[in-house]
Amino acid sequence: MASRLEENLSCPVCHDIFRDPVVLSCSHSFCKACLQNWWREKQIKECPFCKRQSSKTEPPVSLVIKNLCEAFLQERDQRPAEPLCSLHSEKLKLFCLDHQQTVCLVCRDSKTHNNHRIRPIDEVVQDHREELQNYLKCLQEKFFLFEQVKGNCDQTAEHIKVQARQTERQIKEQFKKLHQFLEEEEEARISALREEEEQKSQVVEEKIDALSREIAALSDTIRATEEELRAEHVSFLQNYKAAVERVQQRPLLEDPQLLSGALIDVAKHLGNLTYNIWDKMKEMVSYTPVILDPNTAHPELLLSEDLTSLRREEEQELPENPERFDHILAVLGSEGFDSGTHSWDVEVGDSAAWSVGVAAKYFEGRENEQSGLWRIKFCDGECRAGSYRGPETVLPVQQKPQRIRVNLDRDEAQLSFSDADTNTHIHTFTHTLTEKMFPYVSTLDTLPLKILPVNVSVTVK
Repeated sequence: MASRLEENLSCPVCHDIFRDPVVLSCSHSFCKACLQNWWREKQIKECPFCKRQSSKTEPPVSLVIKNLCEAFLQERDQRPAEPLCSLHSEKLKLFCLDHQQTVCLVCRDSKTHNNHRIRPIDEVVQDHREELQNYLKCLQEKFFLFEQVKGNCDQTAEHIKVQARQTERQIKEQFKKLHQFLEEEEEARISALREEEEQKSQVVEEKIDALSREIAALSDTIRATEEELRAEHVSFLQNYKAAVERVQQRPLLEDPQLLSGALIDVAKHLGNLTYNIWDKMKEMVSYTPVILDPNTAHPELLLSEDLTSLRREEEQELPENPERFDHILAVLGSEGFDSGTHSWDVEVGDSAAWSVGVAAKYFEGRENEQSGLWRIKFCDGECRAGSYRGPETVLPVQQKPQRIRVNLDRDEAQLSFSDADTNTHIHTFTHTLTEKMFPYVSTLDTLPLKILPVNVSVTVK
C-alpha cells in the first residue's frame, strides 16, 4: 500500500514517481514525457486531470517537486527489500497460526496449509504488538520499581553514613562524660591521698622535733653529770646537790611511744577501688528497660538522642525499609521478648492521643483480628483496649493516667497495664503469644512520650 507521500509524488498519468515534473497553470503536475505524449494525441493542449486548457506549450519544470522525488527515490532505494515467499516469490501478506509462520496467497491454497488458521498479517502483527506492548508495560513497571528501589538504596546508603556519624558523636559524648567522671574521681582520690600524706607527715615531723629536743636535753644532762663525776672531791661535793636535782628531773619524763596510725591507710585508698568507683558511677548513669528502635519509627516521629522518648514532628526524609511503620505513627522497642517477665513505665503526661503495648514486627500488613498488636490507647478523652483492626473495649478509667506501667509475662501469656502513680490496674490481655513481641509506643501529639528509667543498684553476693 502506497504511502500518502508516495501518492502525492506520483504522476496522475503513469502513476509512478515524477520524472522531470512540470507544473501547468492550473497547478497540476505531470511527468514531462507523460504530458507530451498526452498532448500528442490531443488537438487541444489541456490538463489531463482537470481538462483546463494550458496557456503554455512548454510548461516549466518544478525544481521543488523534482528534488522531493529524487530524495524520496533515494530513501526508498535504501530501504530493505520487502521479503518474499521463498517458495513462490510472492509477497508475504498472511500468517499461519498453526505453523506460526508468514505465508503468501499461494501458500494459503497449498496442501501444506490446508484447513489451517490463516489470518492477514496486519491483524496478527497488531495482536502481537499489543501482546508485546503488555510485556513491555510489565518490563517498564519492573524497571520503574528497580529504579525506585535503587533510589531508596542510594538514600539508605547516605542515611547509613548520617546514622554512623551521629552515633559516633553520641558515643564520644558518652565516653567523654565517663572520662570526665573518672578523671575527677582520680583527682579526688589522689587529692585525699596527698592530704593524708601531708597530715601524717606533719604529725611525724612534730614528733621528730619533740624527740630531738628531748634527746638534746638528755644529752646535755648526761654530759654535765659525767663532768661532775670527774671533778675533784671538794668541787664534786659543792655541786652534788644541784647535779642530783638535775639528774632526777629527767626520769620523770614519760618514755617515748611509737606513733599509732602514722602510716598511710593504703587499704582505704586501694581496697575495692574499681568496685567503689563503679558503685559511685551509678549516680551518673541511668538504665532504661526499653530502648526505642529508630529504624522502625514512622517518619513523622522524632526520637530523642538517647532513644527513650518520642514526639510528633514534621515528616523527615528517611529511606524506606521493611521495619519502618508507614501507616501508623508508632515505634517499636529495639529488643523483643519471647520468654520471661518484663516491665517498663511510659510517661504519657498530658498527651491527648497515645497508645502503648506490645507488637510483633511487620504486623501492619495483617488483616485478621489476631494481628500481632495488643495495646491500650487514649483518644477523644477516653481509654480503650484492643488489637490492630480488632474490636476495642472502653476502659472504666476514673482519671487520665500520667504514667502507664506495662507488665508482660510471656510464660503465663499475660499482658497487663496499670497506673504507675496509683498502682491501679487498668486492663489485662490473656492471649497465647507465639511470636517475639516488642514494646510498642504510638502518639499523635507533639507532647513527648518517654520510657522512664529504673533505679540502678550494685549488689554484692
